Amino acid sequence: MQGFQLTRRASRIGFDWGNVDGVVEKLQEELAELRNAQSAQSSRHIEEELGDVLFAAVNLARFLKVDPEIALKRTNAKFSSRFREMERLARASGRVLADVPREEMESLWDQAKISENESHSRSRAKKAATRP
Repeated sequence: MQGFQLTRRASRIGFDWGNVDGVVEKLQEELAELRNAQSAQSSRHIEEELGDVLFAAVNLARFLKVDPEIALKRTNAKFSSRFREMERLARASGRVLADVPREEMESLWDQAKISENESHSRSRAKKAATRP
């Protein structure tokens, strides 16, 4: 990601935050500016502020020594898995997900998260049991 490279380059010459709190505060500031841009309903201003939010988030990832691209890919995969589970749960009740009321979709999402966590726990337990 270009933002990752830009912030890393700036950091190498000393243009960086002193600690993670400064980066988090900047991200919060950018989120507030995005909310203000939303109120103004200017798509160009919203795009600019959203770009600032994304840039600040990428900078936070760099500061935390996390590759933002890998983190996003993993989150995309997690969302996809949960969404497929929501669809499966809806089918199991004889419906398609698009016909499920929004509030119930939230419940299906929570069920998908629980199912995912239980699956991860079983997987970790199996791995631990097979270690010498």
